[in-house]
Amino acid sequence: MSLQKFLDPLLKPASKFYKARLSKELNKMGLRYEDLMSRDEPEVNEALELAHPDVVEGRYRRLKRASDLAFKQKNLQDYAPDMVLEPFKLEISSDVEKILTRDAEFDLLNNDKKG
Repeated sequence: MSLQKFLDPLLKPASKFYKARLSKELNKMGLRYEDLMSRDEPEVNEALELAHPDVVEGRYRRLKRASDLAFKQKNLQDYAPDMVLEPFKLEISSDVEKILTRDAEFDLLNNDKKG
C-alpha cells in the first residue's frame, strides 16, 4: 500500500504525458487505441465477430488508411485537417474484458478436470 502511495504522484503525470503523446501519434494515422489490438488474439477475434458490422468495417478502414498513409509517408492531417478524431473511443474493449473474464471463470470451474 505504501509503495502505491509513493509511486502514484510520479506515475500520474507520466501517464498523462504518455496518453498525450500516444494520442498525437494515433491521430497522425487516424487510428484508435483499440485498433492496435491484434486480431490474432482469440478474445479480440471473438469480440470482433460479435461486434456490430459498422464497428468492424470502421476498424478495417482505419487500419487500411493507416497502412496507406504509412506507405506514402504522410499524415492524415495532410488530407483531412478538420477531421474530428477520437483516439480513445472504446467499442470492443468491454467485450474483450467480458470474454477474458468468461474464459478465466471457465478455467476455474473446469480446473478439476485437468490432470
